[in-house]
This record gives sequence, structure tokens and C-alpha cells, in this order.
Amino acid sequence: MTVADNSRQGRRNAILRELGLSPLWRTRIPKPESAGIPPGERDKTFVDTGAAVADLGGPGSPISSTDDMRDDRRSRILGMPWDELERSVEGCVACSLCKSRTRTVFGVGDRNADWLCVGEGPGAQEDATGEPFVGQAGKLLDNMLAAISLKRGLNVYIANVVKCRPPENRNPTLEEAYQCEPYLMRQIELMKPKLIVALGKVAAQNLLRTDASVGSLRGKLHWYCGIPVIVTYHPAYLLRTLPAKAKAWEDLCFAHRTMESPEP
Repeated sequence: MTVADNSRQGRRNAILRELGLSPLWRTRIPKPESAGIPPGERDKTFVDTGAAVADLGGPGSPISSTDDMRDDRRSRILGMPWDELERSVEGCVACSLCKSRTRTVFGVGDRNADWLCVGEGPGAQEDATGEPFVGQAGKLLDNMLAAISLKRGLNVYIANVVKCRPPENRNPTLEEAYQCEPYLMRQIELMKPKLIVALGKVAAQNLLRTDASVGSLRGKLHWYCGIPVIVTYHPAYLLRTLPAKAKAWEDLCFAHRTMESPEP
């Protein structure tokens, strides 16, 4: 390697260190204050930066351009009305989930509802129908709502952290959740619910910016942008773990009491 090559390599490494991109296989995590990423996960790498760091020559570099594009996309989504937001979800290609989906799953229910139920992502039946929480898990959720005098579509809205089905029903990755986060944020802003019920670990961790377990989050009142949040188990988990149904019932009663008189 020549002296000139060493000099160029030294400048390149200095730039990488300044941008927080050294060593080469690590990349910056999106801004923690805006990303729905659990604190314990924020330092993990989720993108191969080999191509992204090929040219770090200034404002027009791939990294700065990508950041600008993400910020612009996020700003546009957070200003959309309902119908435009739904169209944006239908045509979204922001992450790799678009390649395997059959349909996007925007959400369903009363857009002026007081209650918002948030799950993790569509399963196979949701991917086929375009509606969240169908099949056995959906029936159980409907029964859970009925137990506290609620009904799907009447003062209840149901949505997910991600709008496309993760392959093999795996949990969404950090990048997938980050790319979909502004859609859920905007739904919440437009809807202005009085209470959010987080169904399962993925929903709780993304809404509350935590890596805590569902068990440790249950029975406590949490907050998302001034809206009370109650955490309970995902209906699919309850189908596999019958003893947890009693705990879910406790959570629903807690939610009902909170709706009657939410704490400041």
C-alpha cells in the first residue's frame, strides 16, 4: 500500500469514527428518541454497511442521503390524513417485508374510538384478508373485548406495530418496526384514543421503549404521548398458555377501571 493509499485510508477511518461507523460492519441505529426500539436493543447492528460506506465524500454520500430520505418520509407520513395514510401503507416498500406480503394490514375499527388495541404484526390469515386479528386469536380477542362490554368496530380500533406479515410469523426486526413506526404514530395522533392496550411483548416494547417482559409490565399504568397504556398478553399466547387467561382478565378489568378514571 502506498503512502497516498495510507493517507486516504486514514482519512476514511477518521470519518467513520466521527460518524460512529467504526468498525465497518457497524451502523448507526436510528435516533432513539424517535424510534420505537427497546433501549437494550439500540446498540445492535441491523444493516450491513458495506455498500453504504463505499463513498463518504460529503453531504451527497449514501449515508447522509439515506438519513435525509428517512427523515423526509417520516415527516410526510406524520402529516397524512386517514385515507392518504392507508394508501401509503398499501404501497409501502420501505423494508423487505413488502417482498413476501400478500396484502398490507392497515387496521380496523372505529377511527374515533376511545380504545386502541395494538398487536405485533399480521399472521397468515391476516395477510390473506387484510384485517388484523382474525382466526382463533382474533376470536379470542373479540371475546376478551365482549367481556368488558366492547365490540370490534364500536369504540375500538385494532392495529399492529408492523403492517406486513413477517415470514414464518417471526417477530419483526428492529429495522422493520422502525420503518413502520410512523404509520402507527400517525394513527394514534389522528385517533386520539383515551387508552391503549398493548397486546404482547412486541407491542409493549415498541410503544414503551423498553426491553422489559410482559410479566413485569402488567398491572402497572404506563404512558405513550400522554395516553395511558396497559400491557397484557397477546391472544395467540393465551391460546397456548391457558393459565395466563386469568391474568389477562385481570388486565382487562384494570383497563376498564383506568378508562373510568385515568390517573394524571
